[in-house]
Amino acid sequence: MASLLLLLAMSPAENRMKDAGGPGIVPFEVTGGQHRADEIMAEWGEDGKDAARESLWIDFGFLVAYGTFLTLALRAARDAAVKRGWHRLTTIGAAAIWFGAICAGFDALENVCLLLTLGGAGAAAPLLATIFAGLKFLFLAASIVYLLATLSVLLLGRLPAEPAT
Repeated sequence: MASLLLLLAMSPAENRMKDAGGPGIVPFEVTGGQHRADEIMAEWGEDGKDAARESLWIDFGFLVAYGTFLTLALRAARDAAVKRGWHRLTTIGAAAIWFGAICAGFDALENVCLLLTLGGAGAAAPLLATIFAGLKFLFLAASIVYLLATLSVLLLGRLPAEPAT
C-alpha cells in the first residue's frame, strides 16, 4: 500500500517534468552520460529540475517500501519452496531473497547520483546513475522471474519434491 501511495505522490512531479518540455524521470535515470543529462535538464528548465528533485526525494521513501515488499515476497516464495522440498527453487531463493534489498540499494545510489547531477556535480554522476539504474532493473527482473517461477509451480502444483542430495 505504501508503495502505491508513494508512486501516486511522485505523479505530480512526473507531470511537471513533462509539462516543462522534457521527459519523465526514467529517461533521466538512464542518460548514459553528462551530455544527455544536460540536454534533459535544459529541456526541463528550472521548474522541471525542481520537479525531478521532488520526485527523487519521494523515491527514497518509495524504494524503502518496494524494497521491503519485494524482500518479503521473495522470502515467502523461498519459504514455500523449502516447505515443499523444491531444492532447486530453494537454492536459487537463498540468493534471491536479497534481491529486494539490492534493488533498493542501487536505487538509492542512483538517486544520489541524479541529485548530484541536478546540482551540477560533474560528468561521473550521470554515468554512475545509469549503471546503478541498470543494476537495479537487472535485480528487479531477476526478482520477478523468481517470483513468477515459484508462483507458477505453486499454482500448477506439478513440481514434485526432489530427492535430497
